[in-house]
Amino acid sequence: MKEHAKLWPAAARKRHSGWTTGYAVGAAVVAAVAALVSAILAYAWSISDEAPKINRALKDAERNTAPLRALRTTVEDAAAITGGLQRGRARLGG
Repeated sequence: MKEHAKLWPAAARKRHSGWTTGYAVGAAVVAAVAALVSAILAYAWSISDEAPKINRALKDAERNTAPLRALRTTVEDAAAITGGLQRGRARLGG
């Protein structure tokens, strides 16, 4: 009986070492995931802080480049004017 009592704690330790290893690995995985999620959330927070500034800049760019839409009309009008000038010059013999 005494021998059996001496062997039992060693067997129990051996059996529980798997659980201990599993808990340690699990804790490490949870810690790694928590760190990654925290980093992602911090990055998302910084993006959300910058989003209104970016949106404002894009609206300003749209407002500042709106006159470029009329550039096609300006080019067409300029082509008509230069065409008329060339025809007038040709009639005058120039």
